[in-house]
Amino acid sequence: MPKGNQPIPQDPIEALRQQREFLRQILDINPHLIFAKDRAGRFTLVNKALADIYGTTIEQLIGKTDADFNPNPEQVAFFRQMDLQVMDTLKEIEIPEEVISDATGKKHWLQTIKRPIVGADGKANQMLGVATDITQRKNLEDQLRHSQKMEALGKLAGGIAHDFNNMLAVILGNAERLLNRTKQQGLRDEDLATSLEMIVSSSERAALLIRRLLAFSRKQPISPIVLDLNRGVTEMTALLRRLLGENVQLHVRAEAVQDHVRADPGQIEQIMVNLAVNARDAMPHGGTLTVRTLTTMADEALAVLGSATKESRFVKLSVSDTGLGMTQEVAQRIFEPFFTTKPVGQGTGLGLSIVYGIVKQIGGHIVVDSAPGQGTRFDIYLPTVDAELTESGASGDVRTLRGTETILLCEDDEGVLDLTRTILEDHGYTVLAAGRGRKALQIAKKHESPIHLLLTDVVMPDLNGRQLAERIRELKPDTRVLFMTAYSAGIRELSAEHAESPHWIDKPFTTNILLRYVRNVLDG
Repeated sequence: MPKGNQPIPQDPIEALRQQREFLRQILDINPHLIFAKDRAGRFTLVNKALADIYGTTIEQLIGKTDADFNPNPEQVAFFRQMDLQVMDTLKEIEIPEEVISDATGKKHWLQTIKRPIVGADGKANQMLGVATDITQRKNLEDQLRHSQKMEALGKLAGGIAHDFNNMLAVILGNAERLLNRTKQQGLRDEDLATSLEMIVSSSERAALLIRRLLAFSRKQPISPIVLDLNRGVTEMTALLRRLLGENVQLHVRAEAVQDHVRADPGQIEQIMVNLAVNARDAMPHGGTLTVRTLTTMADEALAVLGSATKESRFVKLSVSDTGLGMTQEVAQRIFEPFFTTKPVGQGTGLGLSIVYGIVKQIGGHIVVDSAPGQGTRFDIYLPTVDAELTESGASGDVRTLRGTETILLCEDDEGVLDLTRTILEDHGYTVLAAGRGRKALQIAKKHESPIHLLLTDVVMPDLNGRQLAERIRELKPDTRVLFMTAYSAGIRELSAEHAESPHWIDKPFTTNILLRYVRNVLDG
């Protein structure tokens, strides 16, 4: 029945016109790309969705071919091959993924079904196609695969770091002890001293490399505070200008009003420095680097990231340059550790992977937009927090590195255990050493005198550091705790579970750093 009280037109031509208009509305309201072509590849039927892809109108498409609107000849040839195959075989085909370029060259991914239109003679001189634009789904799938790959690489990096840091701790500590002994005893063997200094220096550089891997894998321990990103970015202006040099102009626009983020200030600085150095290298003949902070709502995050709640608020840190830019293929790999387009010896390939790891550790997202000759923009989305700014304060001075207190030392790596015990005993401490958590617990139960400090590894095979600390404090509530970690995934859990932030020291550590941390914790 006609809608409402409209009478059925008596004129068959008018009835046909209305029917055609009705069918046209059905085609144009459909979000799928609907089209028909003849054997010459000319469009005989199209809907608005296809016309929009090609940036034209339905009237201009009719009678034309893909080649008249698609700038990619390979895509046009593929469409032509599939169309003729459908008409020649009289069989429907489904194409799970094919690419169509619009008038601007932008690619759209389609899932297409094509079937022949068979005439009375049993032949097909036309074909009908229905295509679904799956570009957004394809992008989300690519993001998921990329995220899974980066997570796998992060786990690999973290696992390597654990064992390597323990070995470095032994190498660095023993080399440092020997170097100190030669100085104390007044030995004048310059070659020996030089060799030991080289070992210490190389070990420290290796430790820095491992920390960078940990930053990428999001296993690096952090001390997050509530901070004003505007202030942090503005305070770094002088440092960034020195890094960029005279050929690069720096513009800073701090526009994120009254929004705070929870992050480690050192990590924010590391993000800025790494992005600035990356931009500088992309502008060998000079250019402009623009750093901007602004508040953005979930609508943009949903569009860009594909995930966020409607109530979400983000501070967006945008860092853009006018440099060389990069291809889409390079942009997809830039966050991988050790991937670099620079010549050998001019880059470790860790700068952007560190940025990626830090952003993920903070709970944010990072998006890159770049094209050859068009520069590069990194957009970092950090979730805002409704909390007061954390007041920063300087830690107290350490009066002495020696002590007479009793320390319960627990470390499952024998080399690190022996080295740490020797360092502490050499500086006056009484050390109760154990290679396992349960053994340390037995020692604590038998030791009647106070235990002033528990110095324990975080990751151990039986009782982990957190469990051991809880048991020791049940026995001796006044015992203070300092964690050692070569692989600090557990530090974040400790921070989340305890109102008071845990104290920890990263392995490998120098003698002075170990003694200062021990003294700081004992002195409160």
